[in-house]
Amino acid sequence: MGYVDVSGVSQVLPDGRVLFADVSFRVGEGAKVALVGPNGAGKTTLLRMVAGDIPVPVGGISRVGGLGVMRQFIGMVADESTLADLAFSLVEPRLREAGARLAKAEAAMHATGTQQAQLRYAEALAQFGEAGGYEAEVLFDTVSMLILELPWESTKDRPTRTLSGGEQKRFALELLLRGTDEVLLLDEPDNFLDVPAKRWLEQRLRESKKSVLYVSHDRELLNQTADRVVAVEGGSAWTHPGGFASWHEARVARHESMEERRRRWDEEHEKLRQLMLMYKQKAAYNDGMASRYQAAQTRLRKFEETGPPPLPPKDQNIQMRLRGARTGKRAVMCEQLELTDLTFPFDLELWYGDRLAVLGANGTGKSHFLRLLAGENVAHDGVARLGARVVPGHFSQTHDRPELMELTLLEILWRGDKDRPSLEQHAGYRALDRYELAKQGEQRFGTLSGGQQARFLILLLELSGVTLLLLDEPTDNLDLASAEALEEGLDKFEGTVVAVTHDRWFARGFDRFLLFANDGEVKETAEPVWDVR
Repeated sequence: MGYVDVSGVSQVLPDGRVLFADVSFRVGEGAKVALVGPNGAGKTTLLRMVAGDIPVPVGGISRVGGLGVMRQFIGMVADESTLADLAFSLVEPRLREAGARLAKAEAAMHATGTQQAQLRYAEALAQFGEAGGYEAEVLFDTVSMLILELPWESTKDRPTRTLSGGEQKRFALELLLRGTDEVLLLDEPDNFLDVPAKRWLEQRLRESKKSVLYVSHDRELLNQTADRVVAVEGGSAWTHPGGFASWHEARVARHESMEERRRRWDEEHEKLRQLMLMYKQKAAYNDGMASRYQAAQTRLRKFEETGPPPLPPKDQNIQMRLRGARTGKRAVMCEQLELTDLTFPFDLELWYGDRLAVLGANGTGKSHFLRLLAGENVAHDGVARLGARVVPGHFSQTHDRPELMELTLLEILWRGDKDRPSLEQHAGYRALDRYELAKQGEQRFGTLSGGQQARFLILLLELSGVTLLLLDEPTDNLDLASAEALEEGLDKFEGTVVAVTHDRWFARGFDRFLLFANDGEVKETAEPVWDVR
């Protein structure tokens, strides 16, 4: 069995700001510990420190047992990496290096065919076996059959981008949960999973004997799996020894207690200050009071040196102003629309102001449907067209905006583009402040947390003046406050909303539901349908 101890850990950002300080908690043997908190509070940074990806400048982290890590952006792969690359990224470093050497030696042998290349391949093959490579390939094959229903030999060279985000996540989770590592670090493991897969993950976490530290914003998954909750907020962290169901109440009680301690400190501080001022006034005309004045000064100074108890962290105040505008009565018209190799033909008509939630399992064509409405080149038959004055704005589940990755948020806002105006510096800061991103104004988009990226991309939609919002899993990376702000923003949006979602809570705000079934049928349902079996 493995465990993790985090003791007095601090982290300072490159611009000198303290991200968090004096963070301590323990993940005991077999425990399931959830990290919760606002986007950008440092949850992913903490996981990376525990994983050893980044140094620990202050404090210490001790870990016992093999470590398996699933990083936040699995499911967002858009490059040419293969399924083998993904699989080996999840194994221990020694095996990962042996796998890389074997792949390189095999490529060289096929390219040259020399005796020297064959000898190097044989040597790499022996090292691969010694590192546990053959046992790993048995596991890879098992998981490949489970997720893709194909053997490892036929899937290992498949580009990862050809898998849906949910398939990538399921593949990674199956490898880690079936592997030999005693400690797992999971960053947003539920993102991209449909509801049946989330229920599968809940059951597997409950059944697993591994020690798991994970980040999630899915309240149902947290409620079903967390033994204890570590809240990262206000520049530090605190541990709630119970589950997520009682965490909200514990947080309210903790904040009330912090406010009460601060109130008492302020009262005592003012009492000592007034006492010092009284003796100062008396000492001005009575030398006998000088010693009492000095004693009062000393007592006040020592009291102030200890510092006031901290105030509870300020709640986020995110204000999304998704305005939209009036369009023609009919916003979206689909006539015998068939997504190639994904769906049977279907008809759909959306009216101005409709709120349509698109539901169904991963891989059924939901994201393709949104991309088609956004104007992208998606293979299809039939007709999909937009009504008069309908301007689509697409939020991608994978945040795939490579042109933004190296730019700071302010640079992106200053630059503008054909879809939105450029903003002057003060206007840019005001817009970022409404999204709780003002402190990240000089930060590159590619360095933001997943939730911060999501908030910024929603801001760009706001500024672009769209009248049809096409949202692909918009709440996946959003913390609770951000998701609530998005829901409020959508309520005030004057236009039409189409959202692909597996968020059971978020879907309650919609009035129409379109189900993409596993058999290719697409139909409207009166209520949300999560399990399509």
